[in-house]
Amino acid sequence: MSRTLIELLGDGLPAEALVTDPDVTASYAHDMASFCDAGAPAVLVLPRTVEQVQHVMRTATALRVPVVPQGARTGLSGAANASDGCIVLSLTKMDRILEINPVDRIAVVEPGVINATLSRAVNEHGLYYPPDPSSWEMCTIGGNIGTASGGLCCVKYGVTAEYVLGLDVVLADGRLLSTGRRTAKGVAGYDLTRLFVGSEGSLGIVVKATLALKPQPPQQLVLAAEFASAAAACDAVCRIMEGGHVPSLLELMDRTTVKAVNDMAHMGLPETTEALLLAAFDTPDPAADLAAVGALCEAAGATQVVPAEDAAESELLLQARRLSLTALEAVKGTTMIDDVCVPRSRLGDMLEGVERIAEKYALTIGVCCHAGDGNTHPTVCFDAQDADEGRRARESFDEIMALGLELGGTITGEHGVGVLKKDWLARELGPVGVEMQQAVKAAFDPLGLLNPGKLF
Repeated sequence: MSRTLIELLGDGLPAEALVTDPDVTASYAHDMASFCDAGAPAVLVLPRTVEQVQHVMRTATALRVPVVPQGARTGLSGAANASDGCIVLSLTKMDRILEINPVDRIAVVEPGVINATLSRAVNEHGLYYPPDPSSWEMCTIGGNIGTASGGLCCVKYGVTAEYVLGLDVVLADGRLLSTGRRTAKGVAGYDLTRLFVGSEGSLGIVVKATLALKPQPPQQLVLAAEFASAAAACDAVCRIMEGGHVPSLLELMDRTTVKAVNDMAHMGLPETTEALLLAAFDTPDPAADLAAVGALCEAAGATQVVPAEDAAESELLLQARRLSLTALEAVKGTTMIDDVCVPRSRLGDMLEGVERIAEKYALTIGVCCHAGDGNTHPTVCFDAQDADEGRRARESFDEIMALGLELGGTITGEHGVGVLKKDWLARELGPVGVEMQQAVKAAFDPLGLLNPGKLF
């Protein structure tokens, strides 16, 4: 008699790593994205070692069972959603920081390490790990790598992909692959490390990452500028970037977002503004840089420019930005968070277009964005119990993505494709692009077991 999946998994896993309780497995079936189907997992596995991950993949290959890798499930595209009968492989228990090396300026970590935990640990050595998604207190490094996450400081420091030097990856058949390097430079062979970053667990399971670090910068200071129109705020962004300034942060919140944050957190933000721009510098003389940027904001039509006097005021302003998505969710109870990135020069066109779409579909759509990157997060607020409103929300979401492509942008700047944007990925890449990407997938995962149904 053939042995079952659970029996075979149990041969190489401790009892506590194997969960079959349907109530528990159901709680691991999806991430935080709306409108994304999720199946019922056969089992949840919580490994603590590389060998345990290898055993899972060998078993899955032998039985032809799909495997869905997961981090903290804070993703917004359905990339961590389960498929029926799959093994959900949660890497959250692999949460050790293995090494912090101040000379080589690297950290070596397991995939379940929380972003904020790593950031605080390297700070103690005078070092800095820049990628900081808004969910940094919850999201894992493995999840950040899977979706090539960004964050508030990308305008100066770049996204996760720029900090991943090397990876240990368990392949679909259980073999262990090491990619990349520990050195500051290295160009040996194809860059397989970059290939895995942003692959959403579809090519292999990241079990260790070597990450680049930077010296810890000075404490940043933040400036807030109010504008009577989103177009004026976007003009200020263009002036700042054209002027050669290098802010550590350049964020924009529209009037809908500002009101939502005030309603939820009572932060006293100026609700009379049509757009609030936050700029920050972590240079040796941030006050001088803020003064120069403040003058550019005034030239673009800012109605008020208020530089923070100290770190505490700066943090208060940043907290308002970090609360944006949570506050918008409270408006109607459910949100669809878009992630369209456009050239900075088209940012104003993007925001104007989103406003037209909101009016067309009679919906509340708040926009917060990493303005310095052109990465917008139009957030559609709707009542999930209202079928017509849900339909309009989905149609508006698609129309926003179409607008982004029309403006020369991309359907995702940092959240990934997952289930939510599969159809749109094909439109962006074109038939030849899709064919080549599917060929890469087939080379690494010929049986199609890793995170099936995502991306393509």
